[in-house]
Amino acid sequence: MAPPLSRRSLLQAAALGAATPTTTSAIAHTTTGLATLATASAAAVPTAWTVRPFALDEVTLGAGLFADKRRLMLDHARGYDVNRLLQVFRANAGLSTGDAVAPGGWEGLDGEANGNLRGHYTGHFLTMLSQAWAGTGEQVFADRIAAMVGALTDVRAALRADPNVLSVSGRFGSAALNERGSYQYVELPPAVLGAAAITLAAWVKPVHDDNWARVLDFGNDTTRYLYLAARNANGVPRFAVTTGGAGDEQGLNGTSALPSNEWSHLAVTLADGTGTLYVNGTAVARNTAMTLTPAALGPLAHHWLGRSTYPADPVLSGAFGGFDVWSRTLSAAEIAELQGSRAADSSAGRGDLASYAFDESGGGSFADGSGRGLTATLRRTWGGPSHPGFLAAYPETQFILLESMTGSDYTRVWAPYYTAHKILRGLLDAYTATGDGRALDLASGMGDWMYARLSVLPAATLQRMWGIFSSGEFGGVVEAICDLHALTGTAQHLALARLFDLDRLIDACAANTDTLDGLHANQHIPIFTGLVRLYDATGEERYLTAAKNFWGMAVPHRMYGIGGTSTGEFWKARDVIAGTIAATTAETCCAYNLLKLSRTLFFHEQDSKYLDYYERALYNQVLGSKQDTADAEKPLVTYFIGLTPGHVRDYTPKQGTTCCEGTGMESATKYQDSVYFAASDGSALYVNLFSPSRLTWADKGVTVTQTTDYPREQGTTLTVGDGAATFELRIRVPSWATAGFRVTVNGRAAPGSPTPGSYFAVSRKWRAGDTVRVAVPFRLRVEKALDDPTLQTLFHGPVNLVARDSATDYLELGLYRNAGLSGDLLPSLAPVTDRPLHYTLDGIEFAPFFEGTEDPTHAYFRRVEPRVVLGNTDSGVANPVKADGTTLLDEIWAGAPFGDKGALVARVRSTVDAWVTGGLLGGSDGAKVVGTAERAVFVP
Repeated sequence: MAPPLSRRSLLQAAALGAATPTTTSAIAHTTTGLATLATASAAAVPTAWTVRPFALDEVTLGAGLFADKRRLMLDHARGYDVNRLLQVFRANAGLSTGDAVAPGGWEGLDGEANGNLRGHYTGHFLTMLSQAWAGTGEQVFADRIAAMVGALTDVRAALRADPNVLSVSGRFGSAALNERGSYQYVELPPAVLGAAAITLAAWVKPVHDDNWARVLDFGNDTTRYLYLAARNANGVPRFAVTTGGAGDEQGLNGTSALPSNEWSHLAVTLADGTGTLYVNGTAVARNTAMTLTPAALGPLAHHWLGRSTYPADPVLSGAFGGFDVWSRTLSAAEIAELQGSRAADSSAGRGDLASYAFDESGGGSFADGSGRGLTATLRRTWGGPSHPGFLAAYPETQFILLESMTGSDYTRVWAPYYTAHKILRGLLDAYTATGDGRALDLASGMGDWMYARLSVLPAATLQRMWGIFSSGEFGGVVEAICDLHALTGTAQHLALARLFDLDRLIDACAANTDTLDGLHANQHIPIFTGLVRLYDATGEERYLTAAKNFWGMAVPHRMYGIGGTSTGEFWKARDVIAGTIAATTAETCCAYNLLKLSRTLFFHEQDSKYLDYYERALYNQVLGSKQDTADAEKPLVTYFIGLTPGHVRDYTPKQGTTCCEGTGMESATKYQDSVYFAASDGSALYVNLFSPSRLTWADKGVTVTQTTDYPREQGTTLTVGDGAATFELRIRVPSWATAGFRVTVNGRAAPGSPTPGSYFAVSRKWRAGDTVRVAVPFRLRVEKALDDPTLQTLFHGPVNLVARDSATDYLELGLYRNAGLSGDLLPSLAPVTDRPLHYTLDGIEFAPFFEGTEDPTHAYFRRVEPRVVLGNTDSGVANPVKADGTTLLDEIWAGAPFGDKGALVARVRSTVDAWVTGGLLGGSDGAKVVGTAERAVFVP
């Protein structure tokens, strides 16, 4: 067993991947070139990065909000049966799935768009397990990763080979199972038919109620054929023969459905113009006008068991326990006798034209017992992979069809490269988390396969593909491929990443031309993280420029207060916020991907706006998207977070296994990934988020422990431990922190003046026991919708406060009534005893958005200040409004903070004078307002 890679090697090789533990994995596997990889990866952190992240296992979460949310998701990571996820992969490869039941939802064949996205959720789950292993060191997560990687290795091996028989118990002896989702069928030689009189008989055990799934189908195309279907459109068996297509079929219909998961015997006799259909030995249909015989069909190209000549029909899911063909019509008594024994043991004997017992326990062929030597072969409807690196939970068909598509149709092709990305990302994370070489081998193979597939396509084809909504979506595959290239050093992997360039999008954003209106948000956000990684690998400036400009188009111009973006999954016009609020706003995946982009951009440019956004989206949408309930079976994460009045969050969306539940699993197991960064040269430590945690900075030989109950506490304490080191401590000063941000070191004020929206630096030689106290006073403030300043959302520090009320119209609220001299609106609200961050106003409770409840909430409200009230004193004067919506009170309080009451009164007087002069306020009313300010008592 080879040793696992070092912490540094794994972190650097993973590039942007989060899961990189330092502890020795009991499941590390040898792989050729592992030692070379470990050496090569030592320099893998991109030279363009001026800061780097820490590994998840280098930052330990302390007790608090994040640890509580993570604990709930870890219950799911431990408890969900991974064999259910693997079921769709094993079925596609023709492997046994045991008793596992596919997850359903987007992962199921009966889910949305026929399960065309299945396999994606397994990638998410692998990433979650990898991050959980890195963050906790619990062996159960490493064991689950090893089991999944091992299973996927078996799946790829099976896909590389011809199909192999799955032998199960049959009605008599053994039978051949065709797993649902395997796309396998049995091909018979062409000499099976030809007689004028014929009997066809089969033992079948359907496992799913698929209409038009064939027991047999012999024909040329959709014109000349005969078939026996287990279910027709009415759910009953049907036999038909035709030389003129479906409209000229001569047929026989059963009277009741075949039971699922039970053996049934079907037989058809056809001779002298009469056809008879038998089910379990009983004649259920007779047609005396069947003039066509198999001989009339002439030579046929296809003789299939389990497959239809109509390509849209499903393959038969279930087992074959025997199939016989006789060149005569068996009597009713002979057919009845077949119910109790195999044909070989009956008076009819084996079929003289063909006879298959399906006794084989392996291999890919079935012996013919008729004496004619007509060996049958197990086939895949799609043939097999175009490259040995192919790995998926469905055939390669979707990838093939995409290459000729000109418009979106997710019922045919649903984002196959998006699904490939999730699988690739999960494998890369599994490798960097555990050092399991099998995972890297699988990932590298996927890269080789994609390159082989895409590199031969014309550039125009690629541009068309990537521009197709939904079908052409490829998620974060470029980022993952760049990370793969950092691990393998294979030139074609980097070349592959560039094959996903969507030039019209890149060029527009590089030119700072906003073309986002009407685009699907989550299809495009992760593209830009990939572009930054391409810049890292190639130095091509347009990639980085496009990503930076794109970020500025999304934040704040298409951002809701909680940090989310999109409505109904799409972007609308720039700066339209109020006009897009709906029950389907703020897709959770969008926030996940904008966080990833913000983080990646910060590695290049330490502009605190990126981490300000990170804090906003993390503490609000991301935390609030996870329900505060434990559930082993479901992650309980939102898809959309509706921002309409009275919206109730749905934590079990769309029958499950959606993209947003997948990214939700990932988010909840990497909360610590951006708390701290280090300058690439080791000269500085960035404290980006105030979160209870412990950093082990091995390169400096020190630890930094952060103790806080933030955001329930308005500040944090940092304590240096273990050793001594010289570096600059850079503490983020949030852009909203305008109420007196303060830093002390060992009880003494640190020199300098903190500036909101920047980093405050303290440089010194740090020793064990040094303590840094950071005070971050909160203020209650509002943020206005860009297109409607009267529609507002409420923040206390970083925390979005939502009203809990079942009303479905916007609540009308006033907040100036008792505003403090500092400009803080909080005195107008009443705190709820023993419930931090809970307040009431006019009988309405306000609570943190991050609480994952099912209460109806109002994230936005209508700001109404009808009268001039100062210090809880009503002037009796109506609050006048300018044409742009600005009120007198708005203009007065825009001057906050005020050093004392006199300063506030002076502001009131000067503002009133201006409004009176402008004809916006009467003189007597103005005097009343000034007098009210003079009489009122204000809180600080």
